[in-house]
Amino acid sequence: MQTAGRLRLGVNIDHVATLRNARGGALPDPLRAALLAEAAGADGITAHLREDRRHIRDGDIEALMAGISLPLNFECAATAEMQAIALRHKPHAICVVPEKREERTTEGGLDVAGDEARLAAFIAPLREAGSRVSMFIGHETAQIAASARIGAAVVELHTGHYCDLRAEGREAEAATELEALRRGAEEAHALGLEVHMGHGLDYETATHVAVFPQVVELNIGHFLMGEAVFRGLGPAIEEMRRRMDAARARLA
Repeated sequence: MQTAGRLRLGVNIDHVATLRNARGGALPDPLRAALLAEAAGADGITAHLREDRRHIRDGDIEALMAGISLPLNFECAATAEMQAIALRHKPHAICVVPEKREERTTEGGLDVAGDEARLAAFIAPLREAGSRVSMFIGHETAQIAASARIGAAVVELHTGHYCDLRAEGREAEAATELEALRRGAEEAHALGLEVHMGHGLDYETATHVAVFPQVVELNIGHFLMGEAVFRGLGPAIEEMRRRMDAARARLA
């Protein structure tokens, strides 16, 4: 079993852009949010450039690449347009996600096993350009194995279903889902994949997956932006950092 080290926190700033776009204009500025996140203890910044540009825009990616010192995790769908943008910027990491125009947020993980040849061809030039490629998937063995076969360096396991079950008070089902995530992390690690988790995590649920020693990074956005309304972005991130570190310390 991997020895658990410090758990990285990636902060997704998409919904700073959502707020900006609701009114138009330039404020609030996603770059400013990224810089505040860095000061508060984030280890990376995540931004999802959707095909419909509903929150992050092309100019935001330009500004983030030029303005932050933290690694940028560029989330995108597996399209020719997004591949070209990723190759132009060459971010530290590229997380390939499923995308539906009508969805409010990302629903479930990629079907890597059912689209293996196309996704292998999509990520090959990204890997050659030096970016670490991650596949955003469920915890199913078939999806994990397919991600390893196509040459992904990382899998990010979708925690949204677990978080929804917890929020709905369905404790027995949530416990089953958490155990499936734990097994998925073990399987991915055994195949040589770096393991991340994300989607829907809050202060409580983040600590539940933080104790899996194979997990090296959590990516969290919407919850932190909501908390920022009440306590400020810096303090919201600092509290998440504190809770993640406390949970991880229990493994020592």
